[in-house]
Amino acid sequence: MQEKVKFVEGNVDWRGNTARKDKHGGMGVSSLILGMFAFEHMATFGLAVNLITYYTGVMHFSIANAATQLTNLLGTSYIITIAVAFLADTYVGRYKAVLLAASVEFLGLGLLALQAHYPKLKPPLCNIYDKNSHCVQVSGTKAVLLFVGLYSAAIGFGGIKAALPSHGADQFEDKDPKEEGQRSSFFNWLLLARCLGGAISLTVFVWIQDNKGWDWGFFASTMAMFCGLLIFASGIPRYRIHVTNGSSALSEIVQVYVAAIRNRKLDLPDDFNDLYEINNNREAANQSEVLPHTNAFRFLDKAAILTTSTQNSERPNPWKLCRVTQVENAKIILNIVPIFCCTTIMTLCLAQLQTFSIQQGITMDTSMTKNFNSPPASIAVLPVLFLIIGVPLYDRIFVPFARKLTGIPTGITYLQRVGVGLILSSLSMAAAAIMEVKRKRVARDNNMLDSIPLLQPPLPISVFWLSFQYFIFGIADMFTYVGLLEFFYSQAPKDLKSLSSCFLWSSMALGYFLSTIIVRIVNSATKNITGSGGWLAGNNINRGHLNLFYWLLSFLSLFNFCIYLFVSSRYKYRKVSPDSANESSRVHELQIVQD
Repeated sequence: MQEKVKFVEGNVDWRGNTARKDKHGGMGVSSLILGMFAFEHMATFGLAVNLITYYTGVMHFSIANAATQLTNLLGTSYIITIAVAFLADTYVGRYKAVLLAASVEFLGLGLLALQAHYPKLKPPLCNIYDKNSHCVQVSGTKAVLLFVGLYSAAIGFGGIKAALPSHGADQFEDKDPKEEGQRSSFFNWLLLARCLGGAISLTVFVWIQDNKGWDWGFFASTMAMFCGLLIFASGIPRYRIHVTNGSSALSEIVQVYVAAIRNRKLDLPDDFNDLYEINNNREAANQSEVLPHTNAFRFLDKAAILTTSTQNSERPNPWKLCRVTQVENAKIILNIVPIFCCTTIMTLCLAQLQTFSIQQGITMDTSMTKNFNSPPASIAVLPVLFLIIGVPLYDRIFVPFARKLTGIPTGITYLQRVGVGLILSSLSMAAAAIMEVKRKRVARDNNMLDSIPLLQPPLPISVFWLSFQYFIFGIADMFTYVGLLEFFYSQAPKDLKSLSSCFLWSSMALGYFLSTIIVRIVNSATKNITGSGGWLAGNNINRGHLNLFYWLLSFLSLFNFCIYLFVSSRYKYRKVSPDSANESSRVHELQIVQD
């Protein structure tokens, strides 16, 4: 009796043996990766939304300062993904990077729980909304302890974001049509896992933070992170593991730009076949992806021009001569940059829902029943609940239906999906502006413009009015989040797959940092033309002009969408290597005879 055993070339198991398709990878083991992602978001999702109340209520930052502190923290957590992904791709390996990052995040959350538990480690109790109070902002060793815990958690958060999605994608074979479709579904389920974990975090964990204390809230997050770590580790024997080779794909990209500049005075050959490549050496070619030459960004082709000195050298200087595949990889990255830049504005809008919208909710009526009040940050769970329902419907109903109409495996193209999300983010900010006008009108009509939140009765308007802006942005997130993950992963060079997800996270990082900058610019520009000292100045948002700030972001988002339409319409998807196109799969078969 003969049985065909399929091996996955280029991937190994945890012992270093070539991965077997029947024992390693696939949808089954990817569920453990999804479980890890869900628990990680259970630990952090609520913090990203509710942490501003910890900054203001416990550590006594002003509202604007708390908002910038939070966006700086989130921006750092996402920008760190570049360094982690570089190490994961080059030296550490993706699954090891996930384990290390999860451990660091676990320790950071534990440190925050410790500080929140002991009064000596935080400032004295005080209400910053009361003009007569003299609150002391956290400083000295207490501030050091706070930021060590926060940024340790942020580093772990960023590390998981960098390596986990790509490690999950590694569980599916690129050239297997069935597994390629499963990989697309995996990215959709990744969003669903994020939403499931986020829903628990935004309800149960946020309620614990607001009603049982921040020490218990951070402890719950710490335990969730520990559970996620255990779930992920349990799948190690069954993972397909990407093999690192110790070389830096990112360095090879930089080498192209340097070599092109150094060779700028050289003339390009008439035949691109005269450019340097290793495809004539089959053994060398098999070690890396070989890409066909394209005519885009021709000035980069000068990095592959052979000269007399480089032709006679056995080992050409990589900073003077690069392979055509290297050049094409650099072109791919350069081609992605305009799309990347257009997606930062969406995170700029998200940052406001995580900061100023929470401050709006603190002033509003949060009661759901006579005996139960919903934490303001929990309003963000409504779009998450929609996504929990919407993602399976999108994946199981919309995509198959659209696939029949368009012939595209994903239903609609990645860039079309992203475009839908971008225009919806503009509508979300417009809805936020309208809701803020309504909220301030209620405050004015009831003579409550100077009421003190938490000490005096809330405004007679339900916090659920804010659900409109969250709901619209939730739909935008469903389209853009997965669309960008799939787009960057599919377009990135083979050796930059982990870094591909970092395009999304880095875009979010820039959006958060941009939020910090814009808040400061807006306050500075409007300081002398408003009675409140700036649109977003002070701790009384009833006297501010948050509605005008939302309108500004809505128009910026609309303008950004117009630019995106122009950029995306000119984008050329990467070509597949001729060798790869001729091969149905990288999986090879081995005949095993069983007695």
